[in-house]
Amino acid sequence: MITLDHVSKTYGSGAGAIHALKPTDLHVPQGAIHGVIGLSGAGKSTLIRCVNLLERPTTGRVYVDGEELTALDAASLNRARHRVGMIFQHFNLLSSRTVFANVALPLELMGVAKREIRERVEPLLEMTGLSDKRDKYPAELSGGQKQRVAIARALASRPKVLLCDEATSALDPQTTVSILELLQDINRKLGLTILLITHEMEVVKSICHRVGLISGGELVEQADVGDFFTTPATRLGRDFLNAFLELEPPQALVDRLEARPGDNSHPVVRLAFKGDAVSTPLISRLARDCDIDVSILEAKVESIQDRTLGLMIAELIGTPEQTAKALAYLDSHDLQVEVLGHVQRDA
Repeated sequence: MITLDHVSKTYGSGAGAIHALKPTDLHVPQGAIHGVIGLSGAGKSTLIRCVNLLERPTTGRVYVDGEELTALDAASLNRARHRVGMIFQHFNLLSSRTVFANVALPLELMGVAKREIRERVEPLLEMTGLSDKRDKYPAELSGGQKQRVAIARALASRPKVLLCDEATSALDPQTTVSILELLQDINRKLGLTILLITHEMEVVKSICHRVGLISGGELVEQADVGDFFTTPATRLGRDFLNAFLELEPPQALVDRLEARPGDNSHPVVRLAFKGDAVSTPLISRLARDCDIDVSILEAKVESIQDRTLGLMIAELIGTPEQTAKALAYLDSHDLQVEVLGHVQRDA
């Protein structure tokens, strides 16, 4: 449904050129909810604005619903954009128009007859929970209600694709949950393809089927959400996951960590259990089979859609031979093992 083929965006030229988006390939199938996550300035907004050509790519081709948008003239592109709805962080409602009139605006601009506008807008107000707000003005609405108006307006032209540019960033956590539930409901009922960008891992975890991680204008990792949360493929992916799960060793231990093992040190490891490994007593078996002491510093279990992820930070206390055997034992099972460093054993 959405395909980016070697799409890039550069501002300026020569030594002062800013490469906001490096050559990028992306495919979002029909009916999917695809997230793109990254830090501020990573290139998220540039990427999503290239989809509907609010930013025209410097190189590459953009396809939506099988049509190459980058090959269209201005009039054809304007018509094609009717199939691509977009919502923003700050709603962009017209303060002088009622809820009904804000939702009707794109239909008026398309020249749709008044009777048909009414027939199309009223069901959208009902779908988004705004029927009782139809004659209110934006100043009379909460942030969540304003975003619902923006969503209804984006759906008015019956798009095939909905682009969400940090759509929940200005909302409180409870309202964010309600908006994400609405987007899921729209995805199910209308079969709408959704591409959303965010810096919030909770958004990706809650509703996305796939996710791309962007950094420095480059998509450095793409995966199903379950795989991204259980086995991120990059260092940056692991950093995002650890920050989201708030699973870090105590600072007092971090201050003692050494990169290289010493004659009198033992490793500190971060373990990620997935699948059957979550319910398998691996730690007790590890201690018994490798004759090693395991000091668990932190542990938690997280539900990621239809998967369960177990996380743990632990010290493996034993001789160099015992800890080497323990690490080999862990590597042989279905879990991710990361050695955070080594600490000197107490005398």
